[in-house]
Amino acid sequence: MSYSFEYIDIILLAMIAGFIFLRLRGILGKRTGFEGKATPQFEEVIKKINKVDNPKKIRENFDDDAQKEFLEGAKIAYETIITDFSDNDNKIVESKSLLNNKIYSQFNEALKARSSRGHYAEITFIGINSAIIKEHKKIGNILNVTVNFIAEVITCIKDKDKKIVSGDPEKIKKIYDSWVFSRDTTSLNPNWQLVNILT
Repeated sequence: MSYSFEYIDIILLAMIAGFIFLRLRGILGKRTGFEGKATPQFEEVIKKINKVDNPKKIRENFDDDAQKEFLEGAKIAYETIITDFSDNDNKIVESKSLLNNKIYSQFNEALKARSSRGHYAEITFIGINSAIIKEHKKIGNILNVTVNFIAEVITCIKDKDKKIVSGDPEKIKKIYDSWVFSRDTTSLNPNWQLVNILT
């Protein structure tokens, strides 16, 4: 007997559910595809997509934030280049991609001359005291940025018998440099290259 009551309950619940479904369909209507206003989260995603839709505009905007980010990279590049040029293998290895063809050739010739004399360098890079953007200038698509560096190193040149030719392996030397970095603002490659050494 109890089983029959359970069946009746199930049938009643099914009828109620069907009635509610038909009422909701009549009130809300039938939907096809996307309708209605986008959620705030979805609108935020669209805004982000629109922001990166024109990457050229972003890359050309050398504002305070971009300059700050650039200087962080420039300091790393400066240390890498100085250390690579002044180590004992007389080869440009680590910093080759950071140099344009002109600077690379100049460095390479200087290292070949050093090597032909049987000399090699030793360097300890102490650190950069300051790195300040002196100027930045855009010519066509090319953005050039001049940076004044003040750094401290310990460096000397030795001959094949390890005798000191120049410098002092126990003295910290302060160096001053003005370097020009450049990049094509239309390129997808974010890397800068050293294109000129002013001092």
